[in-house]
Amino acid sequence: MQWIVLFLLLWFINSMEMLTQDRRKIQVSTTLFENCTGCIMCSEDNGCTSCQQKLFLLLWRDGIRQYGACLHACPSGYFGVRGQEVNRCIKCRSPNCEICFSKDFCIKCKKPFFLHKGKCFSTCPLDTMAQPSTQECKPEKCEMGPWGNWSPCANQGQTCGWRWGSATRSREAIKTSKEETEACPVLTESRKCRMKKRCPGEKKGKRNQRKEKRERKQRRRKKLDVLLAT
Repeated sequence: MQWIVLFLLLWFINSMEMLTQDRRKIQVSTTLFENCTGCIMCSEDNGCTSCQQKLFLLLWRDGIRQYGACLHACPSGYFGVRGQEVNRCIKCRSPNCEICFSKDFCIKCKKPFFLHKGKCFSTCPLDTMAQPSTQECKPEKCEMGPWGNWSPCANQGQTCGWRWGSATRSREAIKTSKEETEACPVLTESRKCRMKKRCPGEKKGKRNQRKEKRERKQRRRKKLDVLLAT
C-alpha cells in the first residue's frame, strides 16, 4: 500500500513539472518570439534558429537554455553583422555601451556615461571636458585671455600692519561657444609679498603708547618709594 501511495505522489509531482514546462513553452513561443515571425526554422523550446533574408538573428541565454528571435534591427547593446548564410546580432563588450560599431568600439554610451575614443567613461579623462548635449568627451581647447593686474598685498583684509601678505591675479577663458566657455574654468594664481609693517599714523600712536608706559612706571615707583618711607 505504501508503494502505491509513493508512486501516485511521484506521478503527481512529475505531472505538475511537465505542466509548468508546457506553460513556459507556450509563453516563450507566443510572447518572446511572436509565433516565430520572420523565422525560416523555429523551435517551440528555443525560438528562431534561422531567419529570412535581411533579418538579424538575435540569440541570448536564460540559464542553460538559449533562445533566438529574428529582428529587422539589432536592439540596444548589440551591433549587426551580415554574413552569407545568416545575419547576426553581436553583443557589445561594454555593458555601458548603447550602440557599438564593433565588439570593442562604442559609438554611443548609455546615460550617464560619456564617449571617448570608442569607450564609455563615468568621468571624462584628463585634458578632456564633458559635453552633456552629445554625451561625449572633447579635448579641452580653452584659449586663455591675458593675466590681470596683481591685487594689493594684503593679510586678513588689511594692507598694512603685517610683515607678509599675498597678492592674487586671474585670467579668463575666451570661447565663442557658450557651452565650451562654461566648461573652461577661470584660472587664478597668488604670490607671497611684503607688506608695510606700519600703517599711516601708526608711528605717532606708538610714541604716545611708549610715553604713557613710562609715565605709569614712574607713578608705580613713586608709590613704592612712599610705602618704603613709611
